[in-house]
Amino acid sequence: MTSSRTPAALVLEDGRVFRGTAYGAQGRTLGEAVFCTGMTGYQETLTDPSYHRQIVVQTAPQIGNTGWNDEDDESARIWVSGYVVRDPARTPSNWRATRTLDDALAEQGVVGISGVDTRTLTRHLREQGAMRSGVFSGDALGSDDEMLGEVLASPPMKGADLAGEVTTAEPYVVPAVGERRFRVAALDLGIKSNTPRQMTARGIEVHVLPSSSSLDQLLAVEPDGIFLSNGPGDPATTEHATALTRAVLERRIPLFGICFGNQILGRALGLGTYKMRYGHRGINIPVIDVATGKVAITAQNHGFALEGEPGQRFDSPFGAATISHYCPNDNTVEGVRAEDVPAFSVQYHPEAAAGPHDAAPLFDEFVSLMETAK
Repeated sequence: MTSSRTPAALVLEDGRVFRGTAYGAQGRTLGEAVFCTGMTGYQETLTDPSYHRQIVVQTAPQIGNTGWNDEDDESARIWVSGYVVRDPARTPSNWRATRTLDDALAEQGVVGISGVDTRTLTRHLREQGAMRSGVFSGDALGSDDEMLGEVLASPPMKGADLAGEVTTAEPYVVPAVGERRFRVAALDLGIKSNTPRQMTARGIEVHVLPSSSSLDQLLAVEPDGIFLSNGPGDPATTEHATALTRAVLERRIPLFGICFGNQILGRALGLGTYKMRYGHRGINIPVIDVATGKVAITAQNHGFALEGEPGQRFDSPFGAATISHYCPNDNTVEGVRAEDVPAFSVQYHPEAAAGPHDAAPLFDEFVSLMETAK
């Protein structure tokens, strides 16, 4: 860890200022301040494209104990705009670590701040909601009014169209492990590395395609199924992905979506979306399956949600559909299922990197859907 004691400040759009010291790179960064309750998995969090343009506050008091390794990244880079921690580990202790978390942040130019009272900050964000913010350190540190002016001039997350900024530039294929049983076209809206891994372990050859792909490009894969990935931004901006999803539903190709993909399927079925006050970000969030009453502890990362009530049945352009899952903490919609076409989605992360494995069988359900269609 660096010995730097350079002063730093986290400035929120409501004028609240939290002081600390520079962590990672020094400079200025702007984004939406959100908190993540995961006790572990900070490397997976930082490299999750769904966190693009967000300043992540870790609620766990000590971060960096296991350093940084070359195996656990969920994408090719760190995507968070900034990072806020309370007590960074002085020395990492893990046999897989190749460098410190501080070094990894500095290498990739991620501006962070340490020494922050993250408990007070988290309570503030819970009460006031996720909001625009900025981390400033070194030469970028100015007066409170100057820094607040920069925060207020930054764009809000509502209305942000970000999937195109994190998607793959070129299609690529992740081959099936063992015999290929199915071929899936995965629309990359911010996909995590463990998602294709979960599918390939089930004999699925995964073709990962850019978010701008046309229907013809999806169909050229000759897919047995379509997958809609997680991703950042406001789902109300996803006109292309939503129209593409409707075209897939019209052709009755089996479809599975997670997180951002859940919101896109919901919108394709006629549901609206809204921005949550502070969202769900962590690896310990309960979800109830309406059909069975079974509870799963899930990994989540979303600040928007579908409109609807637990168990609600509604008419869509493709027949009847149901709100299939919900979070008992706040009744947030956590899943939707079409009854007359082969499509379902969940708001959480069944690939769970990091996180619990309660929801992993959803990939088996996707396999069953493709088997039935065949």
